[in-house]
Amino acid sequence: MNNKNEIENWDIIINAGSSEKHYWFDLWRFRELFYILSWRDIKVRYKQTVLGTLWSIIRPLLTTLIFTIVFSKIAKLENPSNAPYALMVFAGMLPWQFFSNALSESTNSLIGNANLITKVYFPRLIIPASSVITSLVDFLISFVILLGMMIYYQYVPSWHLVFLPIFILLVFFCAFGFGLYLTAVNVKYRDFRYIIPFIIQFGLYITPVGFSSEVIGDKWKLLYALNPMVGVIDGFRWCILGDEIHLNSFLFSVVVIIISMIAGIRYFRKMEKSFADNI
Repeated sequence: MNNKNEIENWDIIINAGSSEKHYWFDLWRFRELFYILSWRDIKVRYKQTVLGTLWSIIRPLLTTLIFTIVFSKIAKLENPSNAPYALMVFAGMLPWQFFSNALSESTNSLIGNANLITKVYFPRLIIPASSVITSLVDFLISFVILLGMMIYYQYVPSWHLVFLPIFILLVFFCAFGFGLYLTAVNVKYRDFRYIIPFIIQFGLYITPVGFSSEVIGDKWKLLYALNPMVGVIDGFRWCILGDEIHLNSFLFSVVVIIISMIAGIRYFRKMEKSFADNI
């Protein structure tokens, strides 16, 4: 009887805005969901595929081969460092491939998890974040290929290699910031997903992947650094090949990445309440 009275005296109190108040704490509470989604995306990417992991090797190698022929043999562009031209291209291809894959995956991540979003509550930031982690696996596989190329060319990397994790984090933040903004737009305007491949393809040609930033005139370098991947790719080559890095351009790119992160999070959080309705 006493137990019955105790049950009847229980009150369920739902405070308005409580999810907003505890949102960032909920990111930690739902960390296991982040692990599950990341592992699921990794398994789905490589399960029941003909090439599987080999695709993460073949694609950057083919792109490096094409860029080396076009920019080195046909356009006659020179590599300012002592490294082979193919190594310079691959060192730039690594961060760009990570960025482009992460941006593409995160942009479509909410649409791909529509059933999950409409049924349960959790911080939606977890979904695009887990998709960026999936792209990091491709990056690590491709990095093994870079090591193999260094052995083939008998090229010893620069001691700056110890700073490489910093630039990997910058790529992550860059893809995550822009990805948050684009995925929120993609939920509201579904035809926007057709524009994403064009943006990525256009970005490839205005980013120093197949060529060195040294070919850009000094008066254009700061304007060129508005593309945040410019400073990141220059940083990768500085770490791996010992190339010169322009500090002003690099710092400018870092500022752009920070702004994109803040703007992306703010816009994502603003639109997050309407995801379940629009999706």
